[in-house]
Amino acid sequence: MARRGRSERATLADVARLAGVSPTTASKVLNGRSDVGAKTRELVLGVMADIGYKPTTARHEQPRGRTLITMLDFVESRYAGTVLQGILVAATSARAELLLRLPPEAPVSTNRAAARAWMEEQKASGVAGIVALAVAVPDAVLVAAEDLDVPVVTIDPIDTTESRVVSIGSTNWAGGRSATEHVIRLGHRRIAWIGGPAGSAPSAERFHGYQAALDSAGITPDRALIRHEAFSVEAGLRHGREVLSHGDRPTALVAGNDEIAVGVLAAAKELDIAVPGELSVTGFDDTPQTEWTTPRLTSVRQPLVGMGRMAVETVLGMADGVQPASRHLQLATTLNVRDSTGPVPSS
Repeated sequence: MARRGRSERATLADVARLAGVSPTTASKVLNGRSDVGAKTRELVLGVMADIGYKPTTARHEQPRGRTLITMLDFVESRYAGTVLQGILVAATSARAELLLRLPPEAPVSTNRAAARAWMEEQKASGVAGIVALAVAVPDAVLVAAEDLDVPVVTIDPIDTTESRVVSIGSTNWAGGRSATEHVIRLGHRRIAWIGGPAGSAPSAERFHGYQAALDSAGITPDRALIRHEAFSVEAGLRHGREVLSHGDRPTALVAGNDEIAVGVLAAAKELDIAVPGELSVTGFDDTPQTEWTTPRLTSVRQPLVGMGRMAVETVLGMADGVQPASRHLQLATTLNVRDSTGPVPSS
């Protein structure tokens, strides 16, 4: 291979293309990561030598001692804990320090000068990027991050239209549809929905999947059986009591996440409604608690650990100048059927 001249400096993208690997893999080799096979590493290093690839001084100095901020506003849920496990594993593999932070408050969250000063301080201390877990990053912080080339990656973002960040989620619409189609195949026609906040993109996508399944089956939803509030056990319990006390109560209920579904199961027990004999219930996330409920919960599985790992790998790749193929990355969902769903009860 011919070496490039000074005016045609080889890039990491060139290395990846010539080696037949992804830019992320090439970046891992450059950073001395251990999760790359020996043959692949040898191939990539050979291409780097052949084309005279030389990382910039900044990149050369970054592989060790980098720090990532994980920004979140809750840690008590099984969802957050499972995603954080993936983030921690990936950060450890990349030899990056991990800091957990709440979203910045005023004046950093509202004042651009304060946000820039805060971001400059983070960058000076070695912060290579920010991973936001199901929280909205303040606009002033996003502007400062963009100006200072600090990449931001969000997991299950509230807003998936924000172009200044890369988002990582799952196929929420398909997951909501598969859960609803499952109970429809079991014969259910009166199917309730209890979801998270109406302004949450993941919750809205799951709800639209629920609606699409009902439409395809020719079922008109009863608006009295549809609720939106919070991804919490408390919301599931409260709305579950109301929905299940309805005169013409549902025979199935699709919940926007596992926390809500757990609250619904508690409401059904309070009201002496047998699950799944009289009511089928599905969750979303497939957190470890689905195996602990009575009955065990049917749930749509999000690859939560994988989402955490991908967020870290993506933000570190961006810090090295490697842009992802898409600004909105989605991992596939699958439905895990357990004991909380069954045939529609006979009249």
